[in-house]
Amino acid sequence: MSRVLSDLKARPRFALEVKGLTKVFKRRRKEPLTAVDSLDLTIEPGSTIGLLGPNGAGKTTAIKCILGLVRPTTGQVLIWGQDPTAHYGRAIQHVSAVLEGARNIYWRMTPRENARLFAGLHGLDYRQHRDYIEGLLERFGLQEKADEPVLNLSTGMKQKVAVVCALAKQTRLVFLDEPALGLDIETSLELRSVLREMAIEGDRAIVISSHDMDVIQDVCERVVIIKEGGVIADDRVDNLLALFRTKAYRFVLSDGLPEAVKQRLAAVVPSMEIGMRGQQTELQFTLDAPDELYQVIDLIREGGSLIDSIAQKEPDLEDAFLRLIRDGDAQ
Repeated sequence: MSRVLSDLKARPRFALEVKGLTKVFKRRRKEPLTAVDSLDLTIEPGSTIGLLGPNGAGKTTAIKCILGLVRPTTGQVLIWGQDPTAHYGRAIQHVSAVLEGARNIYWRMTPRENARLFAGLHGLDYRQHRDYIEGLLERFGLQEKADEPVLNLSTGMKQKVAVVCALAKQTRLVFLDEPALGLDIETSLELRSVLREMAIEGDRAIVISSHDMDVIQDVCERVVIIKEGGVIADDRVDNLLALFRTKAYRFVLSDGLPEAVKQRLAAVVPSMEIGMRGQQTELQFTLDAPDELYQVIDLIREGGSLIDSIAQKEPDLEDAFLRLIRDGDAQ
């Protein structure tokens, strides 16, 4: 049985607690750069969190501060109740990470050797944890290649070895940065399936940072979105999708749309996309207020076009993410 599942010690309420985390970088002959701005975040044991944000949002800096790789300017981080700034050794025993994919592992060693090494570096005796490590190799589809040098493996298998090495440490908090990067669709689906299974086992909390919205939507139960160093949204995935579910529409017109009508529609709905579906015209748009739908219908009718069908467009996490980044919050 893994250490995560068998540890019966009293546990803190949160696997990770971040309070007012701020990181300001001083720059020569330039204004200081605030990469993380008063970030607050709590993650409970046994949860799977997606960490999203545009490039430059502060995700990587925040993760490095949490892992003790970068010292924050102000604020506090507690990993399973331990502060990595004050007690690095105590805190780091509860966390592992994959930050640069397959670059974190030793390519001349085999997957089994890598997993044994990283578990050993974390203080785990392979003889006592052999079954757990072998189980990881099997669950990630690496058993047949377990004794093959990583150098000879495919990109997807190398990525899975990196994830196995992080999980082999059996820590209660795991950070996975772009775990599906470079994977083909089949391998990505396999990885998501295993991560979903492992997330519900024991007390382990998993934080996934990725630009692949399908991975986040498929694996994570909660999403934290960061913009300009601060949190602009923190909610369950289904709640974020529900927020936009009644606002996205798709119209199909049986004939064309006059240019003058297009201009009037653009004034009402600036984000409207107009395209062709065979001989028909297709409109896709998101409304800020429900009554705008009647304005759109009236403009189309007044322009002499016929509406063939109207459907609500089912939003995905990418739709929600882009809208939140544009608007600034989930309210």
